[in-house]
Amino acid sequence: MARKPKATPPQQAPDAEIEEPSSAPRMKMNTPCAWDGDTLVVNILGTPAAKRDAIGKTKGHQLKVSVTATPVAGKATDHMVKFLAEEFDVPVKAITVVFGRFNVNKQLRILAPKKIPAVLAKVLED
Repeated sequence: MARKPKATPPQQAPDAEIEEPSSAPRMKMNTPCAWDGDTLVVNILGTPAAKRDAIGKTKGHQLKVSVTATPVAGKATDHMVKFLAEEFDVPVKAITVVFGRFNVNKQLRILAPKKIPAVLAKVLED
């Protein structure tokens, strides 16, 4: 008996420019972040529907990031990208979601960040 293919996730909202068709390579890292030229690659463990937007501690090879948005059709990821754009002092379009748009486990590429949050600065020094 043939199985039906799994349903595909909903399409990206037309006004969201934060996830481009990713030609960026998926990096395997054992730390929450690493430099790839002038791009910072960050592994994230997201927490949607939190009380406030916040960057937390590292957990294993991921950075914990909480956002107030609910996890509906990628809205929490969109909100997270906007929040992180402010934290890293970059425009929203400088952040690419490599994977995890509809999942709590994500990898983001941040092009030429002007600021590095303290928790990541500590990791990058090591």
